[in-house]
Amino acid sequence: MDASEKKWALGLFQIIERILLFIVVLMTLGGVAFELHSLYIAQSINLADILLMFLYLEVIGMVAVFYSDRRSASVFPIFIAITALARLIILQGKDMAPENILFEAIAILILSIAAFVMTRLNQLSKDN
Repeated sequence: MDASEKKWALGLFQIIERILLFIVVLMTLGGVAFELHSLYIAQSINLADILLMFLYLEVIGMVAVFYSDRRSASVFPIFIAITALARLIILQGKDMAPENILFEAIAILILSIAAFVMTRLNQLSKDN
């Protein structure tokens, strides 16, 4: 593969990447609008609804971080997973077996440690 072909392929992939990121943002905003409409119809807000909004917010944040600093974007899926697991525990906590709640809490702890380590490594690599 020569240099011009490589440059053309990378340019094409960057265009596809930006189109898909735009679609992700549109879909996320659509999800937010649908959820807000559902909340308006139900005339009630609970903790699970708030956590769902945080999931949407984190997806938008992940796209924003992707454009500002690509190295930090890798931590955002971990934050999304933590929030999703917390939401799952809240939604199904009463009906779940206690050991499953414990397993999910341990998963949140492991993800939190991973996010901390990745953030520290990103800071160290920026300093160097």
